[in-house]
Amino acid sequence: MLTLGLWCTSCQKASLSQPGALVPLTVDQNPSLPSLPINGTLLHVEDVGNPVDPLLVVVHGGPGGDYRSMLHAKDLAKDGFHVVLYDQRGSGLSKREPASQYTSKAAVQLFIDDLGALIDHFQSNSNQKVFLLGHSWGAMLATAYINQHPERISGAILAEPGGFTWPQTSDYLSRSNKIKFFEEALNDAIFPEQFFDGCSDQEILDYKASFFSNVENAPGNTIGNAGPYPFWRNGAVAFNALIDNAERFSFDFTTQLQQFQPKVLFLYSQLNTAYGLSWAQKVSAPYPHVELKEVVNSGHEMLYFGWNDFYPKALTYLNELK
Repeated sequence: MLTLGLWCTSCQKASLSQPGALVPLTVDQNPSLPSLPINGTLLHVEDVGNPVDPLLVVVHGGPGGDYRSMLHAKDLAKDGFHVVLYDQRGSGLSKREPASQYTSKAAVQLFIDDLGALIDHFQSNSNQKVFLLGHSWGAMLATAYINQHPERISGAILAEPGGFTWPQTSDYLSRSNKIKFFEEALNDAIFPEQFFDGCSDQEILDYKASFFSNVENAPGNTIGNAGPYPFWRNGAVAFNALIDNAERFSFDFTTQLQQFQPKVLFLYSQLNTAYGLSWAQKVSAPYPHVELKEVVNSGHEMLYFGWNDFYPKALTYLNELK
């Protein structure tokens, strides 16, 4: 806190007035970043591997996270998969969108449709197999897509989704150190707005969210991470608005999962005390065919901290269905 105060008082307001001063530039601000227009927005998108190989779309957590901590997934391109990574709408290095996009009951459908449009763009032909690799919220979003389009997906790797219904997810969040980023009293005490004069409102919120993310992932946290993990930008508006949206409208991504016949690889981490085998069994139950595996020596961010154990399990599964 003292360090933050000294830093703030020693800087000129003008030094923070340019985009990118607090958090990285997004794709609409920095055209050198790889991007793709998708479903009315501009997403930060990267792909590696042979475009005719089976397609593997990597879906990051959050909401409001990004794929920087999941870059190890690129290794699967060397194993014969066309790997696509993207920052979701309003998240990471993708274009910011106004909070109004996330207030209607159909807000989550935007994210489902974005994923579908991304698959449409990269799937080279109708016979090319498509796999989803989702982490946390990303595993929930992957399941939401599968629930609506089970015929389009050949398999899925799901890493610790909080839940597939809002009551289930809310239960998990209550046990997993998830912080309301913008509790007013805490923000007023820690982040006086005058230090950020000239910055956009969303940029200030993203900066605040990055602070709370580091607090939440300090060693000793419930979700078992060894410490902070790398990310580009927390999409604060997307995160808070989607949580508020779920509290208002609820959701259920399980209504048609019984139609999904491929086996799902469902992974949980050894060190996340808010999760464990029993929660993994409960969350994964709506899928008719599930293989449960523990990722050892890792907490929730298993694609970053637990890749050495995650990778062979994921590759074995993908090769079985390839």
